[in-house]
Amino acid sequence: MSASRETAEVVALKALRWLCAHEELLPVFLGASGASLDDLRENASDPETLGAVLDFLLMDETWLQAFCTQEGLTPSEPGAARAMLPGGATMHWT
Repeated sequence: MSASRETAEVVALKALRWLCAHEELLPVFLGASGASLDDLRENASDPETLGAVLDFLLMDETWLQAFCTQEGLTPSEPGAARAMLPGGATMHWT
């Protein structure tokens, strides 16, 4: 994957599409994020919202694998995309 913000946003939009197609997961994301469906529709292209979608996806290996398989991505690509979006910088505690 190219290390560009635009590419990261495309991966995140694909993740959002994948999430919305899984009716059992979408309410879990909405509950975790505090967003409503209207909020999600209104902010779907916002980089911070896209980062939150990737954060959610990255929480579960099963979800990550299913998404990557469907989209033909390696499991490291969503994480790399997350790092390119606001709030995705790796924390260094030392």
